Amino acid sequence: MCGIAALVAYGAVDTAPLVAEMTRIVRHRGPDDEGYTIFTGTGLEPRALGGDDTPSAVWNSGLAYSPRGRYEPVAARIALGHRRLSIVDLSPAGHQPMCTPDGNLWIVYNGEVYNHVELRAELERIGHAFKTRSDTEVILTAWQAWGKACLDRFNGMFAFVLVDRAARQVVAVRDRFGVKPMYWWRSPQGYIAFASEIKQFTRLPGWHARANPQACYDYLVWGVFDHSAATLFEGVRQLRGGEILVLPTEQGPVRIQPERWYTLSARPPSGNAGGEVAEFRETFVDAVRLRLRADVAVGSCLSGGLDSSSIVCVTHRLLREQGAAAAHKTFSAASLVARYDERTFAQAVIDATAADGHFVYPDPRGALGELECVTWHQDEPFGSSSIYAQWCVFRVAAENGVRVVLDGQGADEQLAGYPGFLGPRLVSLLRSLNLIAFMRELVASGRQPSFGYGYAIGQLANLLLPDALRQRLRARSGRPALAPAWLDFERLGALDREPCGDTRGDATTVAGLSRRLLLDTGLPMLLHSEDRNSMAHSVESRVPFLDYRLVEQVLGMPDSSKLSDGITKRVLRAAMAGILPEVVRIRPDKLGFATAEEHWLRTSEREVFRAAVARCVERADGIVRPAALAEFDAITAGRRPFSFGVWRLVNFGVWLDRFRVELG
Repeated sequence: MCGIAALVAYGAVDTAPLVAEMTRIVRHRGPDDEGYTIFTGTGLEPRALGGDDTPSAVWNSGLAYSPRGRYEPVAARIALGHRRLSIVDLSPAGHQPMCTPDGNLWIVYNGEVYNHVELRAELERIGHAFKTRSDTEVILTAWQAWGKACLDRFNGMFAFVLVDRAARQVVAVRDRFGVKPMYWWRSPQGYIAFASEIKQFTRLPGWHARANPQACYDYLVWGVFDHSAATLFEGVRQLRGGEILVLPTEQGPVRIQPERWYTLSARPPSGNAGGEVAEFRETFVDAVRLRLRADVAVGSCLSGGLDSSSIVCVTHRLLREQGAAAAHKTFSAASLVARYDERTFAQAVIDATAADGHFVYPDPRGALGELECVTWHQDEPFGSSSIYAQWCVFRVAAENGVRVVLDGQGADEQLAGYPGFLGPRLVSLLRSLNLIAFMRELVASGRQPSFGYGYAIGQLANLLLPDALRQRLRARSGRPALAPAWLDFERLGALDREPCGDTRGDATTVAGLSRRLLLDTGLPMLLHSEDRNSMAHSVESRVPFLDYRLVEQVLGMPDSSKLSDGITKRVLRAAMAGILPEVVRIRPDKLGFATAEEHWLRTSEREVFRAAVARCVERADGIVRPAALAEFDAITAGRRPFSFGVWRLVNFGVWLDRFRVELG
């Protein structure tokens, strides 16, 4: 797990110092090593360089990609930079940028290819030899053997930039679901920059932080970001999950257009009677097994919910089979407000697995006091204080010497774990005229604490009513309205439209909503926060539920395997029978790493939050109107439902200040 940077210049640019600055600012992503390679002349001649954090063993290793000098002002056509967090093959041989033995392919890479052991064996059978145990060398050799078709063979999370000297190309790639980040920015000077984090561009000449009006609207009003290639910074784009970008080295492209190398498709069910649960269990266990591969300590995030608890319990069984002596460490966020506390469930898992459990208690003073720091690491404002709870969890993991953690992201989106899946489930039954099943589902859901009859009816109305009526009902219920009174659209320069509105029709089925959440509106935001929070503390986070084999398998299952009789995640619950403590396996509610934000807002920290909203109004230069304070007062007085929109206003103001963002 690492931080990467790359510059592709189409003129004379002193790229070596620039790429060094880009990597220095993300030292937290890789404190163990740093390295650079610059390419000069018509032959793209490579020169490997090092810096202050390059270990002496790397300097003296004698490898083809070992540094031969320190970075200095040099006009180069391409420059690569890397910060290393050593996870697999801790030796100097894992240093990057790395090259093939012939010096043709060079790479800077962030992530893990979990099946590198199997791929190495396959490549050895067809004649390739290896000098390291790293998955980086496997990627290079696989590309050498199979070209970009090798991507289909990788099971993992990855973002990398590869220089192919023979093909005169620079290639940027992001993994299937975008677990690892990849941003790009075109400088006014003409060069193109790639980075793991947006803040790396702030070290480049020509950078000026300007807000993207439409992205700001989507975030402030709808709480959505990372749903497209755009970011909240004008001009900064990201590769989407499953995309590849190929740039020529000879002449700058007029238009930069990524292409898809992966498209999510459902895997047809095997057809074995009663085999669905067994097949799911087998794939899930293998996904966890692969993600335990590391040469450093591995722990787990544990919320006490079904997803993270399943990972911890399966991990316990796998480690026991391997004869691992040390207790598996778990890290949990708890709350002193009973409504938001899941310690009982987390403790049940800890007791069942004899794990070494660690708890942290996020509080409002910490959330607001550290908000500037967290926002800096996140690059963009985020949706709620739950991200701060996650920040605290990764911090305590780092304090306990754990370099890798497993987490449950991606389960809810594919297994219909959110309450919002009830609407598509009911609509699908209604449209198929399966009225008996529809009534049974409606009655069963009405009795569940996560749903209720009012929620079920509201879900149906939201999906079936005409858009104009739907928007009026949304406004009355306190949900996002297209044009809130507290936002000045003319000054912002945005359109009042629903993000991803063109895919709303797709979300009227369970599978359609899963795709939307996995690829657009939900998971990308969570993965953004997961990456930044973990890497801020030099911790690698791995997400077994996003093993592509599992996602494709679940997507091909019938709706009833995910949600039926008011019970979510049916196949996971069935697969974990005898593995999970029953109190966790059958629990109907869901929290995750939640904080008592609503409680804080309406009680002890009301005035602190109000002052933060007022600061946003002042900083936003008329775009956020004083009506935002009236909205805040109505929420805290109980005249309007609680909304995470308050947090978004607070965080937006902090983001504007921290990155000196220009509006309008």
